[in-house]
Amino acid sequence: MIDRMSHTTIWVLDQDSARTFYTGKLGFEVRTDVVMGPESEGGIRWLTVGPPGRPDQELILADPAMGHDPSTAGQIRELVAKGALGTGVMATDDCHATHAELAGRGVEFLQPPAERPYGIEAVFVDDSGNWFSLCQRHPA
Repeated sequence: MIDRMSHTTIWVLDQDSARTFYTGKLGFEVRTDVVMGPESEGGIRWLTVGPPGRPDQELILADPAMGHDPSTAGQIRELVAKGALGTGVMATDDCHATHAELAGRGVEFLQPPAERPYGIEAVFVDDSGNWFSLCQRHPA
């Protein structure tokens, strides 16, 4: 029986730059950074990061070429670069404090924290153009 999702793919334009952004600006930890298969034969780089203290949650910072033909990879790159992909919600206990901390590290916010029916939400983008909701849920 499936009991959770352990990995989520985030398409990035440059894995080195994404690694720096997710660790340096968001404060995530690198979990895995290896090349699978011979590089001379197009081996893929498996790069994952996750929030400290949450070893069961990993984001795969994937090159769009991973698992795709060149045409499809190009289409994914175009969508990421133009900011057309909202990739998910990142949870926090204090949206205002996390917003201030991340903005201080240079994270670009598209929307500052605002009250919503479900909680307090801000929206930020990564260095590839992916956007995320940063959400503090209201108590149940």
